[in-house]
Amino acid sequence: MADKVNSSLQGDQVQTFFSTACRAVKRWASATVFLSFVVLLFGAFFFRIDLYSSFLTTISPKNSIRYPLNCSNETLAKTCKVNYPVAFEAHESSNASCPEYFRWIHEDLRPWKSTGISRDMIERAKHIVDFRLVIVKGKAYVETYRRSFQTRDLFTLWGILQLLRLYPGRVPDLELMFGCGDIPVVVKHDYQGPNATSPPPVFQYCGHADKFGIIFPDWAFWGWAEINIKPWESMLQGLIKGNKKKKWKDRVPYAYWKGNPDVTSNRGNLMSCDVSDKHDWNARLYRQNWVEETKHGFKHSKLEDQCTHRYKIYIEGRGWSVSGKYILSCDSMTLLIKPDYYDFFMRSLVPMQHYWPISATNKCRDIKFAVEWGNSHPYKAQAIGKAGSRFIQENLKMEYVYAYMFHLLREYAKLLKFKPEIPAGGVELCSESMACPEGGLRRKFMVESMVDSPSDTLPCTMPPPFDPPALEALFDRNENITRQVVMWQNEYWENLNKNQSSPHHH
Repeated sequence: MADKVNSSLQGDQVQTFFSTACRAVKRWASATVFLSFVVLLFGAFFFRIDLYSSFLTTISPKNSIRYPLNCSNETLAKTCKVNYPVAFEAHESSNASCPEYFRWIHEDLRPWKSTGISRDMIERAKHIVDFRLVIVKGKAYVETYRRSFQTRDLFTLWGILQLLRLYPGRVPDLELMFGCGDIPVVVKHDYQGPNATSPPPVFQYCGHADKFGIIFPDWAFWGWAEINIKPWESMLQGLIKGNKKKKWKDRVPYAYWKGNPDVTSNRGNLMSCDVSDKHDWNARLYRQNWVEETKHGFKHSKLEDQCTHRYKIYIEGRGWSVSGKYILSCDSMTLLIKPDYYDFFMRSLVPMQHYWPISATNKCRDIKFAVEWGNSHPYKAQAIGKAGSRFIQENLKMEYVYAYMFHLLREYAKLLKFKPEIPAGGVELCSESMACPEGGLRRKFMVESMVDSPSDTLPCTMPPPFDPPALEALFDRNENITRQVVMWQNEYWENLNKNQSSPHHH
């Protein structure tokens, strides 16, 4: 009865209820009963409130700190006097181990392991980099030496700023030099011999066997405004969706590539593998004209619409190409033309598990054979394509990109032998000072990729370094697999030539 009374209790009914209750008391002539009744009534009432408040607690997030972008106050935007937390206690540390490619962090930093990093080493990189980044007490400052190509520097700095928002106060004080070019700039040969000095530590997007460099995730993870490539989180969702549009067996049974072939002779040569009157190398290649695409609103360059062929080709540009992650995400078997350069995750890809290796010198013949092999072994080819996609979807989530940055910067900071200082020409960075003055796609992508709340947990646990025998075994394994593929190819072409030159051949 108390529940019924309580559920219909509204406004003026309260008074009616109490007078009814009083009459009931007289009728029952028992104050005890009345008191019990009132206690029951209020008990039910407060029980409801308690239930409601506990419901609110369960649906509100564990961490209720939010720091939205505030562009309404121009002074704040210009001066960065924004009250973001610079320290935040994560509730628990993550027990998950980071993906295997995190082990390469130790390899990239190895050249400075025994010497440490002095201020002199940092200063020697000034003439070959785009900017100096300094982090002091959880805040970021930048000293710019030259503008990078397009907005690479802007979006790289934006990404670092988001890391500081995700793990406030957890990134140690540090100073680093960053080069935004396609090609690593510190040549190993220049730092060899008895009188050699230590190489300057330079952060960059890709590495090379003959160069020193500390590899960092590229700017496109936060968006590439100039060619309308969205931030990675939404891009990956789009690719997963695009993937489902066409089953592998229903896709075009050829190798697909679309891009700018004019950046290097390596890409220029690839175009000779396109279908012609004389040859069909099983490749379908398309020239990308970015000027035209820009004019027509990028209608024909959506990466999520390019999961239409069974095979996709990866080929470097001037250095490594940003396209690797997008190509591998398509479930199509990736035909990877032997690269000279690598980014932060590519070194953990395994030939014939995640991709099919193609030589840089025999592109057309290799592509033709790979497609023939795949079309006659569809389940195996499909499995390689699927494993490449799975690698990207599982190991290259944005949380791991941030975790990679986090661990790399922490390991790097341990090597510094000097106290980081805000440079005289250093400008403080905050989301307002970076995003508010921007417009169009730049602003849109910044808002979309912004971290608006600190993480509840610390990132995944850093795996140990490779020991030299394990590293050697890894290189040997990849070489042996590739050698096996070359043997199959040679056999295929020998048999084909034999058949064509036999007298019975028509």
